[in-house]
Amino acid sequence: MGNVVEMPVWALILLVAFAGVTFASHFLFPSVRWFFRRRMEKVVAKLNTRLERPIEPFKLARRHDMIQRLIYDPEVNRAIVAHAKAQGIPENVAFEQAKGYAREIVPSFSASAYFGFAIRAAKWLSWSLYRVRLGHFDAAALSAVDKEATVVFVMNHRSNMDYVLVTWLAAERSALSYAVGEWARVWPLSRLIKAMGAYFIRRKSRGDLYRRVLARYVGMATDGGVTQAMFPEGGLSLDGALAPPKLGLLKYLVEERTPGVRDVVFVPVALNYDRVFEDRLLVAAGQAGGRKFPARISVIGRFILKQIWLRLRGRYHRHGYAAVSFGAPLSLTAFERDHPGAGIEGLAALLMERIGQEVPVLPVPLVARAMLLAKAPLSLSEIEERVAAMAADLPNAYLHLPRDDIGYGARFGLQALTKREMVQEADGKYSVVEHERPIVEFYAASIAHLFRDCSTK
Repeated sequence: MGNVVEMPVWALILLVAFAGVTFASHFLFPSVRWFFRRRMEKVVAKLNTRLERPIEPFKLARRHDMIQRLIYDPEVNRAIVAHAKAQGIPENVAFEQAKGYAREIVPSFSASAYFGFAIRAAKWLSWSLYRVRLGHFDAAALSAVDKEATVVFVMNHRSNMDYVLVTWLAAERSALSYAVGEWARVWPLSRLIKAMGAYFIRRKSRGDLYRRVLARYVGMATDGGVTQAMFPEGGLSLDGALAPPKLGLLKYLVEERTPGVRDVVFVPVALNYDRVFEDRLLVAAGQAGGRKFPARISVIGRFILKQIWLRLRGRYHRHGYAAVSFGAPLSLTAFERDHPGAGIEGLAALLMERIGQEVPVLPVPLVARAMLLAKAPLSLSEIEERVAAMAADLPNAYLHLPRDDIGYGARFGLQALTKREMVQEADGKYSVVEHERPIVEFYAASIAHLFRDCSTK
């Protein structure tokens, strides 16, 4: 027992390292996890006293537990067996594939990160870039929604800023869970987004096993009462107009829920901007006939540095107005009762119609439409007259005119387009720069449907 044992230094280092890992995994890590878990529960309890819709236990479940629950779901297990048979692989291999999908999809929500960092950062970024305006908002109707119902915000998708704006505008009601695409799977952004409660989806995946895992997660979240936000269009608008709805996530949400557990209440949300930072990328992708955006980190970096430089020189100006409107809630139970046989297609069409009715009308889209409809260059007074006439045609729309002044709103929109060299001035007359016409059309298209609606009434 008292004999001396000699060993190489490298072997001693390995032994100590393994002992340290064993101690940490069996004693230290569980204690640390317990400490942070208790701290999170206290934070959530405090938050729930001021939130209109408290954070549901489903959202707070440990990520590991949620993954286990998902991959052992009976529907997922049947899909695993079918996948193994179809691919001619062992079931344990198919099970590992399903487990990988579950790990990719399931978020790791952090209430501290969401309400302590994300909301403040989202609000600061929004006000730094835009003059933010809240359009139609019926607080009484939203407050009257059944507290046991699962609320789903359905939104048009104009910009990646949509996530930022709606996140902090809805912060007093609940924490939102988004479905995000492949763009957000880059480390370390992926860690942050998962901590915000978002879940990843592969928009191009056609595998039955993946779709079943995703569908069951959406169904579980819906049954769990998780407040969600989704874009029925399935992606950013490439031409500025509302796109036809895609039924994937909406179908999962409706068909995978357990009947009778909770009602689902959809809240239409519409956003619009005087400037969409991705406008040129989106228009170029649409003209190319695809959805690949040729964005480079160098371009983004130059834009950020330019804004910082302008701010340091005292020449920074925000990029116009951004506005958000919230429509009347739509109960899924009431819809199915009042529209028998309409199905998912009918629900999606109605939601897109309600979103369209709420789209805010801002100075740049109004002036862009006036310039495009003109047969010849316009003077400033002619632009003001046309903008005033269009505003009069939209009595029921959410129309934001700075200072409640038609003339000022027209001048503001014209200045924004001129500053970006989309509109040119010659001899006191203004016209669209021809090679910039697709970008001007992009902004005018965001409100074009409102005028079509007026013409049919």
